[in-house]
This record gives sequence, structure tokens and C-alpha cells, in this order.
Amino acid sequence: MTDTDELNADVVVIGGGPVGENVAQYAVEGGLSAALVEGELLGGECSYYACMPSKALLRPIDVAHTTAHLPGVEDAAVQPKELLARRDTWVSHYDDSGQVKWADGADITLVRGHGRIVGEKRVEVSGPDGTRTVTADRAVVLATGSVPVVPPVFDGVSPWGSRDATGVVEVPERLLVVGGGVIAVEAATWMAALGSQVRMLVRGPALLEKNEPFAGDIVRSALEKAGIAVVLGADVTSAVREHADDTGLGRIHGGEVTVTTSASGTFTADEVLVATGRRPNLADVGLDALGLSADDVRSGTLPEWLHAVGDAGPGAPLTHMGKYEARVLGSKLAGADEAPAPANVPVPQVVFTDPQVASVGQTEAEARSALGDDAVVTSEVGFGTAAGTSLLRDDADGRAKIVVDPRRGVVMGATFVGPDAAELLHAATIAIVGEVPVSVLRHAVPSYPTASELWLRMLEQLPRDLR
Repeated sequence: MTDTDELNADVVVIGGGPVGENVAQYAVEGGLSAALVEGELLGGECSYYACMPSKALLRPIDVAHTTAHLPGVEDAAVQPKELLARRDTWVSHYDDSGQVKWADGADITLVRGHGRIVGEKRVEVSGPDGTRTVTADRAVVLATGSVPVVPPVFDGVSPWGSRDATGVVEVPERLLVVGGGVIAVEAATWMAALGSQVRMLVRGPALLEKNEPFAGDIVRSALEKAGIAVVLGADVTSAVREHADDTGLGRIHGGEVTVTTSASGTFTADEVLVATGRRPNLADVGLDALGLSADDVRSGTLPEWLHAVGDAGPGAPLTHMGKYEARVLGSKLAGADEAPAPANVPVPQVVFTDPQVASVGQTEAEARSALGDDAVVTSEVGFGTAAGTSLLRDDADGRAKIVVDPRRGVVMGATFVGPDAAELLHAATIAIVGEVPVSVLRHAVPSYPTASELWLRMLEQLPRDLR
């Protein structure tokens, strides 16, 4: 970047997380110039505060749990100090110089600072060197990610957010986790392994409510076996903390916290993690300068030069889906002549608890809602019913399920809950994207003895006319 106050690029991307990086990369590879605006660490939430640190924490815990369920090996133990050191390595000690080097090598111009749209194709960047204006010749892309939703009841409490959980430095003796979704169950897993006495306060009637019901039931049972208390129907009505103080990332934010719920009583802990959802980070990106709102972004009602992708856009708020959208958009902006994308791209997701939950496409309830109660066929088997899966652990508890549209004879959704279930997911994603008939899938022979044999078990249970 030059020392002048003005900069031009074909594409200006606001937000330098994985999604923004992918838009810029694919635009540049297509022959365009790209400027990437980022006010924090280049690499974004996923690289430093979400996907990477959480999985760096969870994988050793999973391996330790596996050794406890495999006769013939000595039980491994989690070593908190070394586990946190591994996390620090994976987040590059919160230093983005490696990402900056990558951007420079990819011919992407990095502009440090907070970006706001101030007019058509014009972005004002307030950074450490003052204010600059960056003008796009073709497009401006919002890739600003998402921010936590913290209910007002926690005002003045200075609770932990997901960044504190992944960046944990001081392990609280007692931890309350408010929420029952992916962040909540994963954080409860690693915080318990680090030594916290964890209690989950879940507003709804189950964990992981967006998944097949058996997924939340199995994960709840596993969490409770690990010593984590799970309280359902616990709507928080008040939260009180004396001497609340944001002492820094992953450090205990003051004195004891007392949380009262509508039906389950009062709980006291040394820290409270609020994991009650996230929303697109669109509050201060300049939509008002264009007469637009967050609702316009969600509905896709934007001028042709303005795009929103990833958590900031209307799609599924998952890094891999945002990167997919970014690749498609970056290539499109560069005029790449590519094959059209499928009309409905299924959303895969893995919850890295023990056991893992891996799902893609529609649940049975979603499919019946879309097609009608009589227009859906399912097949469900125990996770350990195949030799390959039962060999993973001697008690390979879990379930596997596919949802099939019998009129077209294709898979609409799949869910796997069990050890290393994540490794089964991509086959299901390919089956859905490719609309491979289940009669053809029967001829995809699984190697013996591998976890993929579960496919054969599920296909064998479908009605004969579909097979």
C-alpha cells in the first residue's frame, strides 16, 4: 500500500477472515486486484478464537477418551499446561504475521483498520495510520463475520464469551455454561477436561436442537458421564456479580457469579460462559449510508456491486460454507466460466464432542415438513453395528441415520453420532450433492473392516423397491 490517502482495487473486501481471504484470493487468481480490509488479526475469528483453537483443544481430549475405551493400551491423561500450549501454537500466539506474509505472496493488498461503506463502491478505513478511502472498480464484499448475542440479563456481569473459552488462561474451579448449541457443548467438553466443574444451563428441552433428536440425547448422556451437569428448561432470569471486571482474554472476570433460572433454581460459580448464539456483524459497516439494513442483507436486497458472504450474509453461519460462497463469488467477479452450482447445496457440520456429531442436509423433521409425512423414508442403525465402527472403541455408542426421498430415490440428509463420526460425513455430502440414487450407492463397496460399512447397514434397511 502506498502512502497516499486513496487506494483503488477491482474488489474491496471488508473482513479478513477465511471467507474474506478466499474472496480476495479467487478474485486475484482470476486476474483482478483485491484489497482486504481488516481491523483485527488477519485470519479472523476462525483462525484465532473459534475453529482452530477449539479443535486444537478437543483432539487430544478425544484421543485420551479413546484410550480409556480400548483394552490393550494404557489410559492417557489430559495435561492442561501442555494442552493450552498446543492451543497457543495453533493460534500462532495471536500473531498474524504468517497470514500477512501469505496475503503479500498472493498479491492481495492488506489495509489495516475498520472499514465502513461511505458511498457507492467507496470504503473508508480508520486505522492506525489515520483514515483512508479505498475505492472498488467492480465490487465491495462484506465478509465481516458474526458477533455473540449476549442477553441483556448479563449486563454488568462481564461474562465470558466464546473467545474467552477458546483462549482460556485461568481455569475456573466452577463454570456455568449458558446455552445448548455447538459452542456450548464443545466448550463444556474441554473446560471439564481442563479441570472445571461444569454445569450447563439450557433454555430448551434438549441439546443440539437443530439436529436429529438422538444426537442431543447421546451427547447429553456422554457429557453427564464426564461429570458435566446438564440442566434443561433453565431460562436465566437474573445474573449478579460483584466486582465484575474484564481482566483480559480467558481470565476470570471478577468475583463469584450468581445466576437464577425460571424453573431450576439459583447457581453460583466462579465464571459464566454465555453461548446463546451469534448474529451477523453488520452494525457498523456503513449500510445506513446506502439506506440499507441488516434485513436487506439477509434477503439479498443489495445493489449489484455489493455482496455479503459468510456469517455476514444470508447463508449458513459456518466457516466452510462461507469459504465455499467466497470461492464461487471470487471466481464470478473475475468472470470465470465455471459449471453452475447445484440449486441446493447441503450444509455439512461436525460437533466435536465425544462422541462426535456429523450431519449434512435435512433432518427427518425438516424433510417431512418440506415433502409431507408420507413422502419420506428413513433408515437408522446403531453406530457400532458394523465391524469397522465397533473396532474403533469397544463401546462405540451412537446412531447413524439417512433420510431418503423415495420419489427420486436419493438421500436428503444424514446424521452420524459416534467416535470419529466426522470422517463419515463427506461421503454423505457427495451423495446428496451428486443426487446419487440409493440403488447406485449399494454398488459403492465399503472396504472391510472400516466405518464406511455403516452405509451398507443403512442401505440394507431401506424398502426393497428403493434398493
